[in-house]
Amino acid sequence: MRREIWGLQCIPCLGAPRGGDGSSAGHNLWIDIKLPVHSTSTMALLAHILPPPLLLLLLLLPYSHAAPCHPQPNATHFICTEPTLSTFPSGLPPTTVAISVEFTAITTIAPNALAGLPHLQELHLSSNHLAVLPEALLQPVPTLRILDLTDNLLPDLPAAIFHHSIHLQHLVLQGNLLQALQPTWFVHLTQLHWLNLAGNALLEVPPAALRPLRSLHSLDLAHNHLQHLSADTFVGLQMLERLDLEGNQLRALPPTLFIPTPALRLLFLQSNTLQVLPDGIFSPLLHLRVLDLSHNHLQALQLPPRSPGPPLSLDISGNPWACECSLLALLQDEALQLIAAHDTRCASPAQHQGEEVAAVSQAGGEGCQHGGGKQRPLDH
Repeated sequence: MRREIWGLQCIPCLGAPRGGDGSSAGHNLWIDIKLPVHSTSTMALLAHILPPPLLLLLLLLPYSHAAPCHPQPNATHFICTEPTLSTFPSGLPPTTVAISVEFTAITTIAPNALAGLPHLQELHLSSNHLAVLPEALLQPVPTLRILDLTDNLLPDLPAAIFHHSIHLQHLVLQGNLLQALQPTWFVHLTQLHWLNLAGNALLEVPPAALRPLRSLHSLDLAHNHLQHLSADTFVGLQMLERLDLEGNQLRALPPTLFIPTPALRLLFLQSNTLQVLPDGIFSPLLHLRVLDLSHNHLQALQLPPRSPGPPLSLDISGNPWACECSLLALLQDEALQLIAAHDTRCASPAQHQGEEVAAVSQAGGEGCQHGGGKQRPLDH
């Protein structure tokens, strides 16, 4: 159920930077909002700048008429989620370090909208109606660390829009209309840790386009229209720990795809159309802890090497598995935690069709014998 809070709050000396002795820097925090409680980024911002008792008080405020989103002098954080707002607010004070303008009717932003904000570090513009961004928009804010453009209408971005954003660490472009990635976007983003491109209409990832992102830890390409990936798609991403490719149209993967990403810990490949996994494709992934291959068209399985630490969390449900000795042996490994085992069933051979793969594996598999920790066909 959606709840909304209306109001204008002035909170003296809270949320402002504090000295080493805990004393306030003496700024006022003005929050001028119509706040949807389900706005994740807005609530995260409030939780960061407000102590828990004051955050609870804000959530319990009685409903009132919305106040216009006017910036206040010396404020450090500006939050506005007025649905009828059609123009990006102007006159923000130079002390501003975080802006959240979300769930509004804004369709454009002027090239100089962020001029005079030399300390800006966070810009949240999710759930607006932005269809275009000016190339010079971010030029006045080289200290920007977080940019969230979730759920807008952007079909493209200017080639040089991030050329001055050398300190950017989190970039969220989820839920737009992007059809192509421009390699020029990423040339200067060497400090980027988090890149979310999910829910667009991307048809491909240009070879080596992501190479400059040497600090990237998380890459989300879920729910696009990717049909294939080149072998050098992830070249340069040696620090990548999380990769999400869920909900694309991938039918095959290059055998060497994951060689450039040895630090990978979470890999999501579910809901594609994968038919075969190349031998040894996961061999470079010694630190993998989560692997989701569910809802593909796989009959045979490949797994990463065993390594010390927690068991591999594995979801292979929704595939037409051939319950042969090699698969059954893999699943007897104690270093595996099989997720959704009830929905992981054999499609062949006929005598096991429809049975749970885990049950067949635990029973030893008809026609297989143990040997050296593996199962092999019985000699006849």
